[in-house]
Amino acid sequence: MRNKKLIGTGVAIVTPFNKNGKVDVNALTKIVKHLHEGQVDYIVVLGTTGESVTLSVEEKQLVISTVIKVNNNKLPLVLGIGGNNTSEVIDQIKKTNLSPFEAILSVAPYYNKPNQEGYYLHYKAISKATKKDIILYNVPGRTGSNVTWETQVRIAKDFKNIVATKEASGNIEQIMKVIKHKPDDFMVISGDDNLTLPIIAAGGIGVISVVAQAFPKEYSQMVRFCLKGDFIKAKNIHYKIMDITDQLFLDGNPGGIKFALSLLKKCDSYVRLPLSEPNKKVKDELKRLVKNYK
Repeated sequence: MRNKKLIGTGVAIVTPFNKNGKVDVNALTKIVKHLHEGQVDYIVVLGTTGESVTLSVEEKQLVISTVIKVNNNKLPLVLGIGGNNTSEVIDQIKKTNLSPFEAILSVAPYYNKPNQEGYYLHYKAISKATKKDIILYNVPGRTGSNVTWETQVRIAKDFKNIVATKEASGNIEQIMKVIKHKPDDFMVISGDDNLTLPIIAAGGIGVISVVAQAFPKEYSQMVRFCLKGDFIKAKNIHYKIMDITDQLFLDGNPGGIKFALSLLKKCDSYVRLPLSEPNKKVKDELKRLVKNYK
């Protein structure tokens, strides 16, 4: 059975910081409420967009507890737990109270550059460590290597609690091959905002989005149109928001989305080193696009 709570628009939320570099709980509260009002389908906590790799254990717990409290069971939650040390990922999974979460989002190991068997065995080990649903996350642009469609399908067939893949390879042909060969109950989730429409048209079931954090109502409506097969209405929203999405990623994520959120008065634009804010050209274009967005 598909996990229907993962169908539609998930949003990978940022971790807002104040000028002193601390987690901004008030801004995080504001963002979660903004997503409620925008009627997104679920929230992803401590993903890449949440700058999880630069947060301390205590800060991660602060983010988790804040989101759980503000969310108040209104939306399903997904928790990012991943890394390039398999035993450490397993240890973190076993030490974390996963009861508030619908699923785990676990990024493919980065830097090590495993071969395909290494990827398979990594996810096999994670699958055995928990009964919680798991979303595989393939993002070669960040990890340095690709989980092939054959390996993703093999994982989908062999491990029943790995219920979905967040596919951010940008390779439509690869994504279509996953969709063609996967088990019927395995779900393909877009990991690229500007490819969500064609991925759903090909058989995907939604997106884990960045841009929907700024424009949750419009973007989640676009996804709903896609899932209903109304691609004419979906296309209108897709092309309306596409230029903004391009700018968000042009000089680094989450710098772009944080700057957009600052324009919308949701949080400050501070990011943590080694990240820095987008360059002036990107900021100026985002100012223009957000101001003119209607």
